[in-house]
Amino acid sequence: MDIKERIEDIFHELVEIRRDFHMHPELSLQEYRTSEKISEYLNSWGIEHVKGIAGTGVMAIIRGKREGRTVAARADMDALPILEKNNLPFKSRKEGVMHACGHDIHIAIHLGVAKIIKDMEDQLEGNVKIFFQPAEETVGGAKMMIDEGCLKDPDVDYILALHLDASLEVGHVRLKYGKLNAASSEVYIRIKGKSGHAAYPESTVDSIVVAAYVITALQTLVSRNISPVNSLVLTLGQISGGTKNNVIAGEVNLSGTLRTLDSETQDFAKRRIREIVENTARGFGAEATIEFVDGYPEVVNNEEVVDVLRKTAERLFGKSRVKFKEHPSMGADDFAFFCKETKAAYYNIGCANRGKGWTAPLHSEHFIADEDCIKVGVLLQVETLLELLKN
Repeated sequence: MDIKERIEDIFHELVEIRRDFHMHPELSLQEYRTSEKISEYLNSWGIEHVKGIAGTGVMAIIRGKREGRTVAARADMDALPILEKNNLPFKSRKEGVMHACGHDIHIAIHLGVAKIIKDMEDQLEGNVKIFFQPAEETVGGAKMMIDEGCLKDPDVDYILALHLDASLEVGHVRLKYGKLNAASSEVYIRIKGKSGHAAYPESTVDSIVVAAYVITALQTLVSRNISPVNSLVLTLGQISGGTKNNVIAGEVNLSGTLRTLDSETQDFAKRRIREIVENTARGFGAEATIEFVDGYPEVVNNEEVVDVLRKTAERLFGKSRVKFKEHPSMGADDFAFFCKETKAAYYNIGCANRGKGWTAPLHSEHFIADEDCIKVGVLLQVETLLELLKN
């Protein structure tokens, strides 16, 4: 089979599929229509699949006629609570919900991958699984699918995932060896002082003042506690406290996120945050409690898999169109859970079109992707999965 020709044959169908999903976005763990439509397509193409993994997830599997390895690809499928402000004929029909991160295109790409590999199953030496995963944007649907056995029976040897990149022109690919994305933890801080009348501060412990000093002191975590060549981001995104303008607040709550690139730095940062918060509050006569809720671990690409990706991408698109990411991103992605379980690689494909003015970033109400990126994604995923089967 000429895979490029086959992609051209089905491209119009994949665009229509993508546009349908774009018009009907669904939030995390609410991807009921999305899951049902994916299942309908797989059924119509005669592709074996399992519905209901992690609630709304779908796993497709194409079993080769000869024994061999099992490789997999992940497509996330949840949308974001964003009101779309594009005037596209296929703009979101659900008020306040939008595929602003390109997951609709991820779905279309991987349905294309499944369709093409199904056409080749008689020549396959091994198996290919495709995971249509819920809740990447929120609670980590990847871990939920793993816990329900998606990597087992047969066991997955390699897994790939791609993501759109709105800073990269369509037709280009961006790879990275090693660390790609940060681990994330939620941080919750409660400061308890002593409330009282604004006219008599001497009989109170002003928790707002204490919170101000805590926030300031925490800025030293990066500037004076972490090596300049290491990476750490602590963001306090919410603060609430007080009941009235003439009452000194007895309690203030802060919340934010901590992002690091390795577990050692994460453990150190948690310990230091606790010391800074508790001791700063104690110095003002207040008490403080801190809670950390771990989110996703760091994404670390397997070098063997990236090597196969690089060689395949350079063969397909030429070296000039294959870029390398210099530094890791401090953003997080639950593909990290797959990286912990098997050899994995996560990479980006360009979706921008500067000539048409389509350069708005991901998670923007104005985000538009050039649909030609579907061809790039299908081709590179199919070719790399086949290379990994015979690697």
